[in-house]
Parts: sequence; C-alpha cells; structure tokens
Amino acid sequence: MSDFDRLIAALHYPECYPHAAASVEHIETHISHVFLAGDYAYKVKKPVALGFLDFSTLARRKHCCEEEIRLNSRLAPQIYLGVVAITGTQDAPRVGGEGEALEYAVRMRRFPQESLLTRLPVTAELADRIAERVAEFHAAIPVAPADSDYGTPAAVLGPMRENFTQIRARLADRPIRGRLASLESWTLARWQGLEPVLRARRAEGHIRECHGDMHRGNIALVAGELIIFDGIEFNPGLRWIDTMSELAFLVMDLEEGGEPRPARRLLNRYLELTGDYAGLQVLDLYKVYRAMVRAKVTAIRLGQGGLGAQEAAQDRAELGRYLSLTERYIQGDRPRLILTHGVSGTGKSWLALALRERLPLVHIRSDVERKRLFGLAAEARSAPGGIGSGIYSAEAGERTYARLLALAELILGSGYSPLVDAAFLRRAERRAFLALADRLQVPCTILDLQAPEPVLRTRVAERAARGLDPSEAGIEVLEHQLPTEEPLSAAELHRAIPLDTRAESLIEDVLARVGAV
Repeated sequence: MSDFDRLIAALHYPECYPHAAASVEHIETHISHVFLAGDYAYKVKKPVALGFLDFSTLARRKHCCEEEIRLNSRLAPQIYLGVVAITGTQDAPRVGGEGEALEYAVRMRRFPQESLLTRLPVTAELADRIAERVAEFHAAIPVAPADSDYGTPAAVLGPMRENFTQIRARLADRPIRGRLASLESWTLARWQGLEPVLRARRAEGHIRECHGDMHRGNIALVAGELIIFDGIEFNPGLRWIDTMSELAFLVMDLEEGGEPRPARRLLNRYLELTGDYAGLQVLDLYKVYRAMVRAKVTAIRLGQGGLGAQEAAQDRAELGRYLSLTERYIQGDRPRLILTHGVSGTGKSWLALALRERLPLVHIRSDVERKRLFGLAAEARSAPGGIGSGIYSAEAGERTYARLLALAELILGSGYSPLVDAAFLRRAERRAFLALADRLQVPCTILDLQAPEPVLRTRVAERAARGLDPSEAGIEVLEHQLPTEEPLSAAELHRAIPLDTRAESLIEDVLARVGAV
C-alpha cells in the first residue's frame, strides 16, 4: 500500500479531525477523496496526472486547493472555509495539525446530500432561479485577457479531442470505438464550420472565468438557498471558456437526467436575460462536448479499477447513455418558425411561456426585445407617453420587428425553432417572417389567438394593475388595436391555427395541432 493510500485509509477515523465527528463518511471521485466528518467536509486531491489536470506534486495540490477556495467563494462563499494542512504520519494523521504537511485539504461546511439537484426535482421556479443566478454570475466575472489563448478556436478544440483520446485509452470495446470515431469526426467538422463564430465570440467578450463544471451534481438547494459549488480549479483552460459552454453543461445534464422541460425553461430564461441568442450557433457543439466530458469521467472510473461488478455495469450503462445522447444531438431536429397573432389580452405571452417548456422552442418576445433595444430591463417601465410615442413610436416598432426578424433568422440558422411572440397586427410585419420561412424552406405556423372583447378588457386591466409584466399595453392600446388590426389573409389562414384562449384544454390542443402541422 502506498503512503497516500495509507493516509486515505487513516482519514476514515474520527480522531484525525479537530472537532467532534461521530463517524466519517468517504466519497471517492476520479480525482479526489472527500471525507464527511461532523459538520464539515474535507477534500483531498489524488496524486494523479490525467492530461487535463496535474496533481502529481504536493505543491501543485496545495496550489489547487487554494484556487478552489478562491474560485468557489464566488458562488458558494457560505460553504468554502479555507485550506488546511494534514500533518502527523500516514497512519496517524492530524487534519489542521502542527508540523510538516503530508497533504492539504479543502475545508468545507457540510450540507445534506439530499439537497443536491441530482436528488431533487428541478421545478419551473428553480429552473428560473438557476438561470437568473448563472446570468448574473456570467455578467460579473472577468473577460479573458486579449493576449491570452483562452477561447481561441484551437483552445476550444483541444479539450474536445482530448475527451476522445482519454476514453479510447481506457476502453478497448470495438463498437464503442466505432461510435467514438463518428462523434469525433462530427466534432471536428462542426468546429471547422464554426471557426469564424468562435473567433467572434471571443472578440465580443464571451470568454470568461466561468465555474467550468456546472451540472446538477454541483448544485444544491439548502434551506431554500441555491448553492453552486465545486468549480474547476485545476486547469485554467477549462474554466476560461465561452459562457455558452457553461450553459450547455446545465442544459445537457438536465436532458440526460430526463428533465427536458426544466432544461428548456432554463435555456429560454437565460437567453431572455442575456440576449445571447447568437450563442445558439455554438450550443450543440458544446452540448456534445459536455456529454463527452461526462463520458470521459465515467471511462476514467472504469479504467481505475477496484469497482464491483454492479458498479462497473452501472458505469458502462452510463457511458452508453452519454454516447446515445451525443448521437441524438448530432442528428438534431428540423427547425420551424412559429408566430403568434393577436391583440393585447389574447394571451400570446402566456401561451408562449407554456409552449417553450413543452416543445423545443426558443421564445423571443417583442416586449422584451423592444426594451433591450432601448437599454431597458424587461420589467422596467418606459417614460410616460401616448400611443405612438417613445419606445412605442412607429419607428421603434419597425426597429423591434426588424430585430425579431434578425433573431428568428439567426435562431433558424443555428438549427433551432423560434417562437416569435408579438402581436403581428400588420400584414407587412407578417409578410417579412413568412418570406423568411419560405426562403429557408422551413414550416411556418401562425397561432391565431382570439377572445371576446370583454375578456380582453378584463385581462389587460388585470395585467396593468399587477405591473409585473414586460408588456405595458393598457386599455387605450387595446382600444387602438381593435379597429386597426389587419386580419389574416387567405394565404395566411392556410398556415394558421385559430385558438380560443378561453378553452381549458388550450395547451393540449396547441400541442396536438402544432405537432400535426
């Protein structure tokens, strides 16, 4: 048994710790040992060099412990307490003791493992909270220095190819190697096609010092508080990344866990907050990369040995799930364009918010994008003015629809389906989007929302009284819209689904009919 293995064996005993601990629980990952003792947890890094990390010397392990505290204090300061030396002897260690350090550990405040999102359902409200926290975090962290290599196309490709190298080095299964070859070929071709986009993303400041390993297993909900922990400290190149790569990990992990609805909700909320719809161009590339990261971690566990037959079988099944997920990503879906149509109060945004969870859609909302054009937050109130003035002038309306059109084309070009949530009361506004669909040869559906005038008035008045919606349309706007809207033409009606938004089965009806069109 090596000195390190003797030390790890001894750290199972409560007397090694400077505080009360009735017992010690041990969790082993592919790169560390975590000891749960009393109210605290101690993470000891394995003396390994795996290409993407190097913990081979005590000095490197100490440095990485210090980096772990610095970096994780950004999102989880309440649990990251500091670095402690492990002294004494390999057979009788003292955590936080005096004398020469045998090892170093990250000291953390312990929380219940039942708080991890791998053990909790991700509700709609929680998905929104995560999206909002991540968007806020990404806006605050530093941008990669211009003279660094972080985020260059070569830096993006390197870890992607290393995933395949690491897996092949540990698995000799021929069918798996064949699947890896196909996935690697797709990755290389996709990366080559996106090189100009990757360069633009870097120039525009999207390469930042991110968390780097943001998935459900590194997020907890403790006493109602969201904690995102265990960011990457061991390799700067794996955390100085595109913010969309970070988001891709969360989305992929939710999808792999059988939770597509919170994944869609989280993606849409993040995009709505950041406006980074251009990131959709690289999202699939990064989702494949992130799934392969998880496949690599599983392969490393299999390669390290010491697993029981049941554990090994579970890991092999997990590896297969990640490979199947990446293959589904590569196949993709045929994109389509969906437009809403209706005056204020017909329920366009309410319906769009429901659909963006249930279908693979990217929701873009005129009320939000109009305010973004004028530097306002979605819930902010614009300067008072009458109909046709300020951000609601004819010119502002034209700019808003032009932005929505550009975003729709960008989203379609990225392989996703935009749901354009706007009134579309003018034929000219609709004509541009229908022409886009025809030019790109994608299906286009118009959701024609309708309700009686008394219902519209009640809804608009109630929304205005709440004052929480991005829409500022009140009764006077509705009064203006009703006599001036231009009804759908015969050709448009051919693409439309008429919907009475009073129907209790509205959502189910839309899902059935949209899927059938």
